[in-house]
Order: sequence, then C-alpha cells, then structure tokens
Amino acid sequence: MEIQETNSALLFTAKIVPGSSKTAITGQLNGMLKVKVAATPEKGKANTALLDFLAKKLGVKRNDITITSGQTNPVKMICIEGMDKQKLTDKLGICEK
Repeated sequence: MEIQETNSALLFTAKIVPGSSKTAITGQLNGMLKVKVAATPEKGKANTALLDFLAKKLGVKRNDITITSGQTNPVKMICIEGMDKQKLTDKLGICEK
C-alpha cells in the first residue's frame, strides 16, 4: 500500500466495496487498501461507516479521518491526521510499498 506523508497527516488510497456482509479490511489491491463495508452506498452511509470503522481500528478520533477525494467513487483518498506510517501499517495489519 502506498502511503504519502505531509507535515501532519498521512494520505492513502482505498478501494471500498459497499453492501458487504460485514465491515472489514480485506487486503490490498493495486497499491490501495481494500475495505468491505456493510453499509449501502446511499446518502453517504458507506462513507460514514468507512470513517467510523477506520477511526475505531486505528484508535483515533473520528474527526482525524477524512475522505479528501472520491466521495461518490469506490476509490477514495483517505487523510489521517496525527499518525505515523509505522503505527498506521501496524494497526491495519498491512505492509507499505
């Protein structure tokens, strides 16, 4: 998974699969984090479920995670404030490229 660092945040791309049986990280796909989300892609429900899931998984405040692009697209750019790369990869159980 490719992770970009800015002054105080990390950016990475995620491929979201809404309407799944459960919300879970299912691995990596073409340099992106792949996440299945139980919520449907209606009225932002899948986006909200994704951000809530990531906040809990990473142990950060919900306000520290945002979708910077791809609001209506399954491929999204995720921004996480105040976390380093090592902690992110450890908490997600993935390897950085």
